[in-house]
Amino acid sequence: MIQHFDDSIEDSIILKIENLSVYRSGKLVIKDIDMTINRGEFVGLVGPNGSGKSTLLLAILGVLKSQKGSIEIYNQQPMSRKLYGRIGWVSQAAANLPKHVKITVRELVQLGTVNLNNLLSRITEERRIRVDEAIKMVGLEDVQHIDISRLSGGQRQRAVIARALATQAEFILLDEPLVGIDRDSRNDLLKLLDQLCHEKEKTILMVSHDLTAIRQTAHRMIFLEETIQFDGVTEDFPNLTGLADLRGIHAVHDQTHYHGKAHSMEDE
Repeated sequence: MIQHFDDSIEDSIILKIENLSVYRSGKLVIKDIDMTINRGEFVGLVGPNGSGKSTLLLAILGVLKSQKGSIEIYNQQPMSRKLYGRIGWVSQAAANLPKHVKITVRELVQLGTVNLNNLLSRITEERRIRVDEAIKMVGLEDVQHIDISRLSGGQRQRAVIARALATQAEFILLDEPLVGIDRDSRNDLLKLLDQLCHEKEKTILMVSHDLTAIRQTAHRMIFLEETIQFDGVTEDFPNLTGLADLRGIHAVHDQTHYHGKAHSMEDE
């Protein structure tokens, strides 16, 4: 069941993918992908392990090359110089800095303002303001001068998202940001992402295995297993039985047999 959105306003399209297929190590991982993401959407990309979610993200970023089809971000090809600063990427490992790396939240976020033109320059007032705003957006003002290694998992995730925001990115891609954080931190992070869409007009594409969290938060869900099996509003995402049908998984137990056996045992 694939439900595509009406893309009547062309200017609102952030990402447009057509007929995309990608191989890795000679193996077809994703095929025939067609999807668009519009400005301000919070899209959850879900699917089982090995379904191609990370491959799709890396293709969007231009790290992996497609064998067929096209990708356009703001009407540009991936890796185009015109996209610099417009895309924020938060990988699975982004918040897991090595223990020996000593860096405060503010210093980490400040890295988001660094580019080839200012690499050797002193930080400007404009860059300081961008860092202040990013830290405020993620609610880490009270810990901005604390070493990131001392923070909770949820706080570290907020810090790396702030670094992406400091680039002034409009389109943010996140790969499994909910892994390894507790329930309260997860809920706070999801609220933050929702606020970024509604209040800051950011566009978010997030990969997650947490179907429950995505269903409670994302505006739209895409279920990927080699190709797109579902693309629609979150409320229409199928239940477990419907999801099994999408994946071609059929019940192996004869329910009538088990019910009948249960009644026989009761009669005894």
